[in-house]
Amino acid sequence: MRAFTIRSIDLHTVLLPYLTPFETSFGAETDKVAVLVELTTDAGAVGWGECSIELWPGYGHETAETAVHMLKEFMAPAAVGASVSDPRAFPALIKRFRGNQHTRAGLEAAVWDAFARTNAMRLTDCFAHYAPAGHESEGRATVGVSIGIQPSLEATVEAARARLQQGYGRIKLKIKRGWDLEVARAVRAEFPDILLMLDANSDYEPADAERLTELDQFDLLMIEQPLSYDDIYQHGQLQKRLKTRICLDESVKSASDLRIALQVGALGILNLKPARVGGFSESLEIYRICAEHDLPLWIGGMLETGVGRAANIAFAALPAVNLPSDISATDRYFAADISEPPFVLGAGSTLTVPDGCGIGVEVQRDRLEEAKQRWLEKYPYRRAS
Repeated sequence: MRAFTIRSIDLHTVLLPYLTPFETSFGAETDKVAVLVELTTDAGAVGWGECSIELWPGYGHETAETAVHMLKEFMAPAAVGASVSDPRAFPALIKRFRGNQHTRAGLEAAVWDAFARTNAMRLTDCFAHYAPAGHESEGRATVGVSIGIQPSLEATVEAARARLQQGYGRIKLKIKRGWDLEVARAVRAEFPDILLMLDANSDYEPADAERLTELDQFDLLMIEQPLSYDDIYQHGQLQKRLKTRICLDESVKSASDLRIALQVGALGILNLKPARVGGFSESLEIYRICAEHDLPLWIGGMLETGVGRAANIAFAALPAVNLPSDISATDRYFAADISEPPFVLGAGSTLTVPDGCGIGVEVQRDRLEEAKQRWLEKYPYRRAS
């Protein structure tokens, strides 16, 4: 593997409008905000990463402003001038800066992309190189689709029908207290044989256990993160009462968290979001643990632009990712993405890993500038990168 030295790091805060608003128990979102990290090596290779954050601290505590601040003031200065011969060693350079997992994941993703490009490899093959022996990339990722909270049961059923007709093989419904049993019943009655899961985004409390057990009747693939975003123990108690497997998301922020969750029986499935755990190096360790324990695994998304989406697909193409991942086609969210080519849903509800080096997509400079200007125009009171 050829090493490189980080020559410069540039930041781009962008805003892309969603085709339709996306609502969860956190609230409704109309736009995708992201901080894109552009890393240039001493040889002129360019790697891209995406800090998958939000306009406000909902899923995580980070925002575009905090990401730019942490990168400009601390992480980027610590990285520029560093030599990278193994991307798994990069996190040690910024280890002294605590927290800010989504931000550090964006920077590390740019390192991985630059490393793969420097070595004329697809990013997915670069991941496979550092994965357990025999875990070669499958070249494509099986995916599902997430349906936000709709204005009615009828609208939910029709949204599911539309996605199934597009070829998606697994449906995830966002739920919250007061919007759970009825929506699951309506969709399951209309589509008795589909792979169906529910995602609560931490909206329930241990006192809601009895109501959550009623969801067992709907033959669900899983219930994702029903309890608090920082809880593991109570999920273990709840899993004892449920027939349906619990999938943890927000609670697992590291490989150490996963080991604890396994010990207390808090999950039967894991949603791994590389952004949530601080990047792909930690993701590879979590991947190894899942493979060792035969723990069903899928890759979650943060409704990323093409930059983050491409990297997630590269990881989701590894063989131990054995459940449909939340990485939908480009046209699920955006009329025009920031990169080319777009991701198109293929046969078997799959997305194909691009053939090019690194993440395999190229940022379109004109769209990048438009998205940066859109951010400034819509939120002029916010700091620009």
